[in-house]
Amino acid sequence: MTAHYPTQEAIVPPLRLARRMSRMPPSAVREILKVAEQPDVLSFAGGLPAPELFPVEAIAEAHAEVLAREGLAALQYSTTEGFGPLREWVVDRLARRGVRVSADQVLITNGSQQGIDLVARILLDRADTVAVENPSYLAALQNFAGYEATFAAVDSDDDGMQPEALERVFAEHRPRLVYVVPEFHNPKGTTLSLARRAHLVRLAQAHRIPVLEDNPYGELRFRGEALPPLAALDDAGVVVHLGTFSKTLAPGMRLGWLVGPKELVRAAAIAKQAADLHTATLAQRVAVALLSRFDYDAHLSRLRRVYGERCVAMLGALERHLPGGRWTRPDGGLFIWAQLPAGLSADAIFANALREKVAFVPGSSFFAESPRHDMLRLNYSNRPPELIEEGIARLGKVVRHHLAS
Repeated sequence: MTAHYPTQEAIVPPLRLARRMSRMPPSAVREILKVAEQPDVLSFAGGLPAPELFPVEAIAEAHAEVLAREGLAALQYSTTEGFGPLREWVVDRLARRGVRVSADQVLITNGSQQGIDLVARILLDRADTVAVENPSYLAALQNFAGYEATFAAVDSDDDGMQPEALERVFAEHRPRLVYVVPEFHNPKGTTLSLARRAHLVRLAQAHRIPVLEDNPYGELRFRGEALPPLAALDDAGVVVHLGTFSKTLAPGMRLGWLVGPKELVRAAAIAKQAADLHTATLAQRVAVALLSRFDYDAHLSRLRRVYGERCVAMLGALERHLPGGRWTRPDGGLFIWAQLPAGLSADAIFANALREKVAFVPGSSFFAESPRHDMLRLNYSNRPPELIEEGIARLGKVVRHHLAS
């Protein structure tokens, strides 16, 4: 029996969506990428790693090895918690940064984005408050809004969340969760200082409030001294740590991890069972095979060198082509956060920028409250220096035109 659906021209009432969908707007970044990723547009909009640095051959060899050696197991259902050897690899890797956990404190996820969703699902009830840096990672705000949470925005500067503002939010709002990207923040590119990391952990421990440490960029430091993760400073089980291979190996592998107290990881595993049963078995086993035969640290060194060069190229291009503007100077990661000169609106100049075949993300979408319209996020990892120069020159042309008019 064949089902017949109305044509687009037919007038039918829309299906009713859940009320919470009204609180979940589409991702501004994803919408922009639909127009910005055209071949003739120099896009600095997406948080995209450089595809030419993906270890394609090594990943292909690992796939062939896994399918030849353990193909039946690799194509079968698996445990929700994740492939044991991959969880052990995460344990060993985190130990190098001072985070001491066991494998039963690790849950393998579909990228760190699923980790955000699982933590929100098991911790947040309707109208609970999440403390976030203002601005903050857009997809995290989108996720928390989907669980009908409210936001308490914490003022920040180049050293991250300001301690006085954080204490005020704790006192006034008693948040259910604190969300933070301490390393090379998205969108700002800034790093939470060591003193402020310790202050945040102590405050969370005193109030027994969980902290969600989202750390997709921590392996991409190309300048300065590495700082311990929040999880390394926590001896009371309040920090949940997220990591991913999306920015270091390839985002298409969709592999990340959630690390935290055993009871919370168990709750997240139960929530994951209801979402997708488990992360792809093949991808997990391929990752283990790859990491056992592939010089991951040498690969990271190459990424750091290339991304450091591209960051320097973008900073230099901004100096030349955007006089009167201001911007952050990251020590790693993928992003620069820039302020337009003379109070120009990034939203207002976006259409003209696209006409000049250059794209960015207007900064207003990243704010939980009191959005600023003179800010924009620029990604430097996805373009070589010569195209960064050309793209920022195009952006400068657009800015000069708006200043003149």
